[in-house]
Amino acid sequence: MNEVDLAFTPALELAELIRRREVSPLELVEIYLERIGQLNPQLGSYFTVTAELAIADAKAKTELLTTTSELPPFFGVPISIKDLNAVAGITCTFGNPALLNNIPNYDDGVVTRIKQAGFTILGKTATSELGSLPYSEPTGFPPARNPWNLEYTPGGSSGGAAAAVAAGLCAIAQGSDGGGSIRGPAACCGLVGLKPSRGRVSKAPVGERLAGIAVNGPIARTVADAAALLDTISGYVTGDPYWLPDPEPSFLAATQTKFGALRIAFDTSISPLGEADANCQQGVRQTVELLEQLGHQVEHKSPDFSGLVEPFQIVWQAGVAASGLPVEALQPLNRWLFARTGSVAQYLQAVSQMQVVARQIVAFFDTVDVLVLPVYLHSPIRVGEWASLSPEETFQNIIQWVAPCPPANATGQPAIAIPVGFDSKGLPISVQLIGKPAAEATLISLAAQLEAANPWIHHRPAFAISG
Repeated sequence: MNEVDLAFTPALELAELIRRREVSPLELVEIYLERIGQLNPQLGSYFTVTAELAIADAKAKTELLTTTSELPPFFGVPISIKDLNAVAGITCTFGNPALLNNIPNYDDGVVTRIKQAGFTILGKTATSELGSLPYSEPTGFPPARNPWNLEYTPGGSSGGAAAAVAAGLCAIAQGSDGGGSIRGPAACCGLVGLKPSRGRVSKAPVGERLAGIAVNGPIARTVADAAALLDTISGYVTGDPYWLPDPEPSFLAATQTKFGALRIAFDTSISPLGEADANCQQGVRQTVELLEQLGHQVEHKSPDFSGLVEPFQIVWQAGVAASGLPVEALQPLNRWLFARTGSVAQYLQAVSQMQVVARQIVAFFDTVDVLVLPVYLHSPIRVGEWASLSPEETFQNIIQWVAPCPPANATGQPAIAIPVGFDSKGLPISVQLIGKPAAEATLISLAAQLEAANPWIHHRPAFAISG
């Protein structure tokens, strides 16, 4: 296997190669660091590359291979961490230049579990400022670009994470999703992006200020990789405000489990914001046809999401104001969102209204196992496409684009984005599957069936092969 093939090998397979001593952690880290040095200047997928730390960690793990056979599941596999999450001793910018000297002295809980699983961290990936936008072009940083077509965005706010995985600059990535920030980038870059249920992944040791809409999760090349990383990062930490029991069996085991004929609903529009574009509609319809061929019961229907738009916006923009950064340090759109933030009473009223609508949406799933929707309502935008617009115009464009994603954040339901093909520009087309509360296993099983029937692992961006 050559170095390019190793760079695009799924994380679980790399872990197995390491266990069999067919490749060493140091060899893998050197391969990825060389690729990062070659491709990241154009791609902008990493804000910070921790080459010295990664090499030291990989050397120690390579030496350990000679003395022990008891290895954690992802021993020596290279991973990236989104630059919204704290890693002790490594800069955490939140996509804002004012925080270039912000070096946490602790690991976020999700990072602790990633380290315990044996991963080697390569660096911190690009995000939008404060993670508030669905493209990753914060002022003061190079824009993150889509490896399938560098003129287009890889999405946001986990855009750097998705671009890095798609371009073979890490084996797998940690992301976070507060309104589609895992699913959108995964869709833009032709990857699997899994937003777990509320309470599945701890936010320790920090608090949770967005009414439970945001959660950490995996971005991966395969459903099995995403499931295995979810197994790694899941679990209760003392004091968590929301939590779920550990799965039995594991999420990885769910990739080999079939739940029989499922009741599946689908739609290509989001009330009250309208229809998806032709490419996104095509992805849904292709998926529905395949699900019918696989023996599932499919029906064209979806919940009414119209009451969710206003309260979700209020909660979303409050997150910007709660960042603690002075308003003059923010880029124009976040400055505008900050200025629109209402009172504490208005925020709490919005949370309450969002929860009422969320109950109505979840009730739809009393008679449905899975809902199939587009991930976004149209294909990826160009890098800088909305830069000349006013903040208000940009904000309305964002709402119109990402509309299928926030409902699962409001309800706390699991959702997974999977690739289904490509459009005429060579950009990936994807769909998302939304499941019942706490039913990741069902989504993972169904996604694995679709992956087996329509494999995507062999697709690689030309940019990532030739540079």
